[in-house]
Order: sequence, then structure tokens, then C-alpha cells
Amino acid sequence: MEKQEIDVQENLLLIRGEYREKFEAFRAYLLEFNGRYNLTAITEEKDVLYKHFVDSAAARGLFSNGASVAEIGSGAGFPSVPLKILREDLSFTLFESVGKKCDFLRFIVDKLDFKEMHICNMRAEDAAGEEKYREKFDYAVARAVARMNILSEYCLPLVKKGGEFIAYKSADVSEIYEAKHAEKELGGSRRVSVFAAGRLWRTMPCRGEKNQADAGEISARKRQRTQAASLKNGYGKQRKTTENFASRA
Repeated sequence: MEKQEIDVQENLLLIRGEYREKFEAFRAYLLEFNGRYNLTAITEEKDVLYKHFVDSAAARGLFSNGASVAEIGSGAGFPSVPLKILREDLSFTLFESVGKKCDFLRFIVDKLDFKEMHICNMRAEDAAGEEKYREKFDYAVARAVARMNILSEYCLPLVKKGGEFIAYKSADVSEIYEAKHAEKELGGSRRVSVFAAGRLWRTMPCRGEKNQADAGEISARKRQRTQAASLKNGYGKQRKTTENFASRA
């Protein structure tokens, strides 16, 4: 497993310098809507800068020019929005299951004038099971969504052969080893990279010419687990959002 340090200072200079205007606008919108839509628990200016913006920017240099990127569990737009600010050449498709967060993301896309950034209101496990998304992306990214073994089931089916799944994780890198079985089953010739504790851990591609497990079966299994958990916790139907962000244009 290859390990390398991330140049945090360079990303910080870009965020505070050349791209400052868009980052400040994004932070302002994030805080404005946070109270109503529970977008983030991190609100102090310095914390937003380092824990959201700088952390999200860690993968900036990993993408090839003009690459297509799928983001799973986008939430408030981390890491996709900071990455899009820094890398306008990238094409993003964001998968988020919560309608009100999708509305916020569409609002941000409009206000920051992003091109080639698409928002999909759907669960990650469902996206992996749809032919129009399966094996269609050069990269998949995820941050603060689930443990690595689950994330691998969500993300690897979306990535083309020879592509890469990039995961943002905490300092506990033991998750990398937990996911080995899922990576082997799903990986094909895909690479898996993990950001944790200011470092990038990059694994060699798993061997094999195609997925050994069918993504549709994976999606069905994950959907059953999710539904069972929701019923157990007393959740029924998903709440719908009524906020019209377009009215703020």
C-alpha cells in the first residue's frame, strides 16, 4: 500500500487567494441555510475553512483532466463543491437521498455558476444498480458516509475499469483493511484511495477484468438492509421538502 503526504498549505493558499470569492460565497450560503436544513455541525469560520474546505481539497490533484466524478452521499456538498471550485474541468454527478439537501445543492450550482454538475435525488445503493450509472464514471468520491466495506459496495460499481474510488476517512485507517473483501469482490481493475490524518493511502488495483458480483444484486441487498433498519428505528416514509430555493435567485 502506497502512502504519501498531502500538501495542505498549497490548498490553503488557493482557497484564501485565487478562489477566495467563491469559497466565501459558499460558506455564507452554507451558514444561511444550515439552521433550517441541518447541513453541518461545523460553523465556526476557522473550522469550516480547515475541516470542510481544506480537507475536501485534498484530492484536488488526483483527477485527470476533464474526468467524470460520482459523489455518494453529497450532503452539503463536501468534497464536491470545493473540488469543483478548484477544478472547473471536472464533471460531477452528486447522489443524495435527502430532498432538501438536493435543493440546497441545486441552489449552490446556480449561484456559483457551475457547469457540468448534476444533482440526483436517490440512494447510493440504487444508483449502483442502475445501468445508466453503473461503470460510467472515471472516479467516485465519498466523505463521512459509511465504513469502507459499505462504501466499497456503494462506489466501486459506479467506476469504470481502470478508474478510482477516493474515500475521505478519519485517522482510523483500520477501515482500509476491513474493506479488502469487498474491494476484491467488486474492484475489477479499479484503484482504491483513502485520505486520513492528512495522508493518502493508495492501494493497487484489484485484479480481474470485471465485477464478480452483479451491481443490481448489491443494490437489492443494500436496499433490504436499509428498509429493515428504517422500520426497526420507527421511520416510515421519507419527508418531503417544501422550500423553494429558486425563489432566492
